[in-house]
Amino acid sequence: MRETVAWRYINRDVVPFAAMIAVECVTVGSTTLYKAAALRGLSFYVFVFYSYVVSTLVLLPLTLIFGRSTRLPSAKSPVFFKIFLLALLGFMSMIAGCKGVEYSSPTLASAISTLTPAFTFTLAIVFRMERVRLRRSASQAKIIGTVVSMSGALVVVLYKGPKLLAASHYHNLTLSESSWILGGILLAAQYLLISVWLIIQTRIMEVYPQEITVVFMYSLCGTLISAPVCMFAEKDLTSFFLKPDVSLVSIMYTGALVSSLGTVIHTWGLHLKGPVYISLFKPLSIVIAVGMSAIFLGDALHLGSVIGSVVLSLGFYTVVWGKAREDASEPVTGSETYSPLLLAHTVEDEA
Repeated sequence: MRETVAWRYINRDVVPFAAMIAVECVTVGSTTLYKAAALRGLSFYVFVFYSYVVSTLVLLPLTLIFGRSTRLPSAKSPVFFKIFLLALLGFMSMIAGCKGVEYSSPTLASAISTLTPAFTFTLAIVFRMERVRLRRSASQAKIIGTVVSMSGALVVVLYKGPKLLAASHYHNLTLSESSWILGGILLAAQYLLISVWLIIQTRIMEVYPQEITVVFMYSLCGTLISAPVCMFAEKDLTSFFLKPDVSLVSIMYTGALVSSLGTVIHTWGLHLKGPVYISLFKPLSIVIAVGMSAIFLGDALHLGSVIGSVVLSLGFYTVVWGKAREDASEPVTGSETYSPLLLAHTVEDEA
């Protein structure tokens, strides 16, 4: 009896906890690797294209194994059109994100990522997917959290402040012409696009709840979109011939672990523990990014990043708490569904 209880505790608590921390480490590791590869000349067009290719190749056997009985949507169906639109939005967000990291740092990218619930909440109101009742504490929390999150983003982007950790000499020379503010704007644009992506993804899952198949088709469409665009936009076509260095490692790592398997782990955790549990780990990525950037990139840590990240995290948790309180006070009718706001954390690194 004790062994059964202990095993159940490990499966339902220890394993999900370890898996969520591992996913955050892997995601931040992808951003750090890309930054290191970009400093050594990797084009973000090459990175985006090959990441989609690797993700598609990894997901293909998973789709054949777990989705054999699933009927694929036809090319003329509304579901297929929405998946293609997802791929287009995902491609645009990935381009903005990669360029934003080039101009700034993985730490800023992790901090700005906590804006996703605030963006999603705002868009959900526009698309009438969220109800705002000003007299209820849940709605007040979501509104206050959104304002606080955006205030924190302004702090982390516009105010650098004194250095708490000095950058290495090499890193200072490399980033002397980059614009921190432009990087923050591009990263904010990335997560705004991801929030739009999320609204559409929620609609797709309502009528076609096949996670692995949807992600595979999304990656395949992303590959088809990125191939002509990236090859046309990249002036040096020889850059598509990769060498066995950090660039290849970055692409394989992102495509195999983040864009494909990371999605599967997030989906499993969502079904097992729910969206609120998974969302609690997102601000942890800021701490992980600070450590990885300092160790592997010699990145500087500024006071503005610390203050802004703390404010962003407070706003993030306020929005998520408000949504969780609202869902707890309202009975769920029919099959259990999750709002796009609480699903925000599951797709922001995959798109």
